[in-house]
Amino acid sequence: MSNIEQTLSIIKPDAVERNLDNEIKEMFTDKGFKIIKDKKIQITKAEAEQFYKVHETKPFYNDLCAYLSSGPIVVMILEKENAVLGNRELMGATKPEDAAEGTIRKKYGISIDKNSVHGSDSVENAKIEINFFFKD
Repeated sequence: MSNIEQTLSIIKPDAVERNLDNEIKEMFTDKGFKIIKDKKIQITKAEAEQFYKVHETKPFYNDLCAYLSSGPIVVMILEKENAVLGNRELMGATKPEDAAEGTIRKKYGISIDKNSVHGSDSVENAKIEINFFFKD
């Protein structure tokens, strides 16, 4: 039985600024992900606060929101079998220096904050996050 899932991926401002969006998209498609929809947008700090609401009690919340709204981002709906886990594996650890070789964050991440990509952490959150950026 196949377990086709969708997940949200964001190419963050640090990577977009360095024109890495196509290389990162290629890393996804090379791993069998289908990019169902994608768009380059700029969000406001208020939208970032809404998006990251789950983290609002954490000390890094304000910096995270300021950063995500600091420049253009590319939001994508990715699809494949076990997409949520597959995306998390391909992204690598949050801190680029802890990320495994061959992961996006190892290759492109600058710091724990500027780690180039975001991915949903569960199927439930993927639905919420996809709806946040792609509600028709």
